Amino acid sequence: MTNDAQLQRPIKVAVCIAPGSEEMEAVNTMDILVRAGFEVTAASTASDGALIVEGSRGIKLVADVALVNIADEQFDCVVLPGGLGGAECFRDSPLLVEFVMQHKYDGKLIAAICAAPAVVLEHHKMFPEAIMTAHPAFLEQIPEERRRTKRVVYDVNHNLLTSQGPGTSMEFAFEIINRLAGKDKAVEVAEPMVVWPNMHYNVLPRK
Repeated sequence: MTNDAQLQRPIKVAVCIAPGSEEMEAVNTMDILVRAGFEVTAASTASDGALIVEGSRGIKLVADVALVNIADEQFDCVVLPGGLGGAECFRDSPLLVEFVMQHKYDGKLIAAICAAPAVVLEHHKMFPEAIMTAHPAFLEQIPEERRRTKRVVYDVNHNLLTSQGPGTSMEFAFEIINRLAGKDKAVEVAEPMVVWPNMHYNVLPRK
């Protein structure tokens, strides 16, 4: 939620993209967060440093910067879109893994959708005790006791937000707004878009 420091500066979000990233999950998230007034940086994790990458459906995605150039900066949230190819690129990038882990340790919001929760977060055991969801094709990669089938899942103990796929990407983005700036801001953004934030998430009670 908001604090005094956040009110004095834009909320900063890094959306990582890679060859094979799911276009709707990347673009819907960035578009909606920009509408909220967030400072959104699209960061490429392509192994060759390319800023223009081909998404999972062949649509070109354009990054603002290579991840290596902002790896030492701090963001309020790191977003990992899905798409199997993109998620595998994230999984195989030591820089991306370190970037996510550093923000986790700093208590920042980590948000992953579709294949990314299973292929990246679960593969590297980044959140070994957190509840999460993923695309139905990848759910079984998450241990049953931590697996959820909700469209959007937020684990308050680990500040982890996960979601299921392209069709849930708008809800995912609105929940990022909700967690970083509050529900009133989410509603403010949703109204002129002619959509109401449909919050399907599961909150794990704080211990």
